[in-house]
Amino acid sequence: MDSNTVLLGVVVATALAFDFTNGFHDTANAMATSIATGALRPKIAVALAAILNFLGAFLSLAVAATIATGIVEAGAITLTVVFAGLVGGLAWNLLTWYFGIPSSSSHALIGGVVGATLIAAGTSAVKGAGIVSKVLIPAVLAPLAAILVATIGTFLVYVITRKVPDGIRTRGFRIGQIGSASLVSLAHGTNDAQKTMGIITLALIANGTLGKDAGPPLWVIVCSASAIALGTYIGGWRIIRTLGKGLTEIETPQGFAAEGSSAAVIFASSHFGFPLSTTHVCAGSVIGSGLGKRLAEVRWHVAGQMATAWLLTLPAAAIVGAVAWKGADLIGGAGGVTVIFLLALLGGVGLYLASRRSTVNAANVNAEWTGRTPAPVKETVR
Repeated sequence: MDSNTVLLGVVVATALAFDFTNGFHDTANAMATSIATGALRPKIAVALAAILNFLGAFLSLAVAATIATGIVEAGAITLTVVFAGLVGGLAWNLLTWYFGIPSSSSHALIGGVVGATLIAAGTSAVKGAGIVSKVLIPAVLAPLAAILVATIGTFLVYVITRKVPDGIRTRGFRIGQIGSASLVSLAHGTNDAQKTMGIITLALIANGTLGKDAGPPLWVIVCSASAIALGTYIGGWRIIRTLGKGLTEIETPQGFAAEGSSAAVIFASSHFGFPLSTTHVCAGSVIGSGLGKRLAEVRWHVAGQMATAWLLTLPAAAIVGAVAWKGADLIGGAGGVTVIFLLALLGGVGLYLASRRSTVNAANVNAEWTGRTPAPVKETVR
């Protein structure tokens, strides 16, 4: 087995590891509000999200095409650059998961790839116009659109159902939330699973396995869909808690409006091939659901912390991607990539072990909000 084959194997494994973290990082996007309102039991919610994420990955390939050809020049990309970009995205995903901050896996991946490309091939290899039009502009507009749609939707939901007894309204919207949360999960699969398909395709093109304008092979689609589904099933409880309990106290009508708004914006972005952050959209919808209900409280300090993380995502992941490329390049070849891979693995294991000191799980994810990590409770919720 030659070194290029080993290198390609490490890159694909790293890409699927990123896809896995994308799954547990973003489970909150679809299911946090349904879990917070009691519409779905926590374990059932994550299982349903996993199945629909898997199915959604097969519905559209527009985002995969954007990642593979719309951000950087394929001719300037090597396997080491792709690998370093993935390390940048992975590092940011794991760090923000540890602190329970909903942030963009999409932007983390794009930032990592851009940072590695810049140091490896210079500014000419980065498609600045593509990043602005397909990443930065949607990053600003998508959460604003979600806030607006969710605010109006929540207001209308309460106006239309104002004469319905509270008990009937709650039961009705809990049933509705099962459908709306499922729609968000399906939409998430059409957008987020595509990123890993695109990055593996980019690696295959860089290796000469595929032609310059080739699309993702079937095995890449299946593996990417499976990895994000498995990650989704793991749960990502720390981020589910922040999104479901930290921004505002959510009632079932608000949850229904937030999920419906998120699904509409995500499906639209997937149709046009925009790799936007589903986290930005869903967080915007939750804020809108708070604004649309009279006397509801939005915890703006939590929203501010999230916004700060969003601003840091691209540059932070780019720096890690650049450092990872430089380290691998200094050592050289498959050996350099292997060393960086092992260091990244060590860092990930360290964060996981640190997280066990303040566990968030299905049993305490809905505890009264006093912070991102409530008192531990033995997990008995199914």
